[in-house]
Amino acid sequence: MALSDEERRRIQNLEQELAETDPGLDHQLQEGMSRRWTSARTVYGILASLAGFALVIAGIINQLAVIGVAGFLLMVSGARCLPGHFPDGVTRQPPQRRADGGP
Repeated sequence: MALSDEERRRIQNLEQELAETDPGLDHQLQEGMSRRWTSARTVYGILASLAGFALVIAGIINQLAVIGVAGFLLMVSGARCLPGHFPDGVTRQPPQRRADGGP
C-alpha cells in the first residue's frame, strides 16, 4: 500500500529530526552494520558450525542422539550468525531512495 503525501511528509520530518538530534545514530542507521561486526559474526558462525558438525559426528560414533541433536542445533545457530541473516530470517537490503522522494 502506498503512503499518502501526509505520511511521506511526516516520515521525512522524523528523519530530519533524527539527523539533527543524534547525527551519530543517523549515520549508523544509514550505513548498516560495521565491517568489523560483520567479520566477527562470520568467524563465530563458521566456528560454531564446525563445532556443531564435530558434535554430530561424535554423536554418531558414540550412538548418542542427544549429542547429535545438540550438534545439529549448534550448526544451525552458527549458520544463522553468518552475515546477511537476522533473527527474523530477512536478509538486510541497503535502504534505497525512490526518485519521487518516497521511502
